[in-house]
Amino acid sequence: MDKLPESLLLEILSRLDNSADVACCRVASKAFNNVFPDLRSINLLCSCPWCGTSGSVSPSCFKKVFLDLISKLRVVESVCIGLHDAIGVDPVDEEFLKEWLPRVSQTLKSLSLFRLPLNVLPLISKYCHNLVELNLGYGWLSVYNLNPMPMLTTLTLAHSSLEDQHLNQFNKCFPNLQVLKLVGIIGLKDPKFHHLNLQTCHWSVYHKQPSLTLITPNLITLRIECFCYTAIHVEAPMLSHFHLSLDTLKHAGFLLSEFPTTKTVETLILDSRSKAPRDARYSKFTLEKVFRVFPNVSFLRINSGAWSELEACLNPEGWEILDGSKGLKTICAYLMLVDPLLTFSYVARLLDQCVGLSLVSLLIHCCVDGTQCKSFRSKCMAHWPGLKWRWGIWGEGMKDTWITDLQITEHPKSSKKLRL
Repeated sequence: MDKLPESLLLEILSRLDNSADVACCRVASKAFNNVFPDLRSINLLCSCPWCGTSGSVSPSCFKKVFLDLISKLRVVESVCIGLHDAIGVDPVDEEFLKEWLPRVSQTLKSLSLFRLPLNVLPLISKYCHNLVELNLGYGWLSVYNLNPMPMLTTLTLAHSSLEDQHLNQFNKCFPNLQVLKLVGIIGLKDPKFHHLNLQTCHWSVYHKQPSLTLITPNLITLRIECFCYTAIHVEAPMLSHFHLSLDTLKHAGFLLSEFPTTKTVETLILDSRSKAPRDARYSKFTLEKVFRVFPNVSFLRINSGAWSELEACLNPEGWEILDGSKGLKTICAYLMLVDPLLTFSYVARLLDQCVGLSLVSLLIHCCVDGTQCKSFRSKCMAHWPGLKWRWGIWGEGMKDTWITDLQITEHPKSSKKLRL
């Protein structure tokens, strides 16, 4: 080991996902210990006492190991502290942060903390003036007395409580924010986020709240995951990519009614988490409403949950898209193929209206019988010979697999073979 060049030793250490493993390497090898101070990041995970995660730090020595590591690095650009809800593990408290944060604040570019004290945001804004990326989760967050963070461009807040009364100060403190991700945030009543430079936003709402408002004149990409009744107001004249994921599409009609006509959206993704799509058979959601709100969509992707709900709808007019079909060039759909004849009838209803369509991508679930897949594929291509087709396989726990030629694909969790 001592004969390896220092650059290679440093590369080995930098590829370790958990800094607990780095600490072990320091003890095991003098060569590793000599080059270790040139690392620029710390990613320390605390193990759950009941799972025995390999390479993680035990609760009793977590803070000691972290302080020892960070005190010896020459330059610190990235810090990630991950604490599980483990018995005997104290959360990231203010005194612990004050022990090391001021020393590394000038060079620190990325910071991720989980299980947080109330005043963590004001404390970070006090010291970390050059921070570019901030990721906070699992805590109570106060935005009172924040200092401006003009360098911050990416902010993620997850599964935390955020105070509402000082939200205007929150908006002002991040003037150059470009990426905002809010996942499972509670404590907000009628929040209004106003960010002039925001380009990407991901907002996941799990708890009921009256309304959400985004005023983002430069927003390009928006992903909304809404699992409760919430009125969402969006002012985004530049929006071009929109991903809408709902608990069930029967809530979509209400949500879409709150959107102004968004003529700039070109890419639209519809998704549903409903495990009982038949419950949506009386849903008032229709594709016609979608194209009325987003009339210039050129790429439409309908994920499996959304397609299943649309199939379950008893109202056949739900598939009428009228003039909205003129600009549609590409359709991508994830199919369960529970009833191939029914699915084909809805595919036909959709494709026959899309006069400008050029590419159709259909992915069939990996557990569907191969003979049914081949029959469905042949029937579609024979019915619309002028279209360009792209076929694939999808399934839980596997990556989408695109089929370019006739071939056999076997899903790792199933003994069935698919021939497309």
